[in-house]
Amino acid sequence: TLLHIHQHLDLYVAGQPITIPANIGIAETASGVLFSPIHTHDTSGIIHVESPTVRPFTLGEFFDVWGVRFTSDCIGGNCNGGDARLRVYVDGDLATRDVAEIRLTSHEEIAVTFGTRAQLPSPIPSGYTFPIGT
Repeated sequence: TLLHIHQHLDLYVAGQPITIPANIGIAETASGVLFSPIHTHDTSGIIHVESPTVRPFTLGEFFDVWGVRFTSDCIGGNCNGGDARLRVYVDGDLATRDVAEIRLTSHEEIAVTFGTRAQLPSPIPSGYTFPIGT
């Protein structure tokens, strides 16, 4: 593994926290366990990027591996409309670029929210204490 970094993801829909599932990007087959370079091990929200190739990985790629639609307007079946909209924060700062193209960097806190301003978490997550060794 030439690239080994971790990020933390919080996800909120209509003000409610959504658990990031364990084993996103991990599949057991008859010949063994296969890992996507982007995966989770548990429900902590920690994303693991472990790749034999050093290249940029994006938040959109994580959602692709998870199988959840993620665009600048939608997360899953929730799309911008009325007062509800998708907002993404990186280390507490609102992302103003294409959210699917956000590059994953080491030890960043990403908060993906969908809902009205009143449904935003307070405070917006801006940091995460990673376990020793991650």
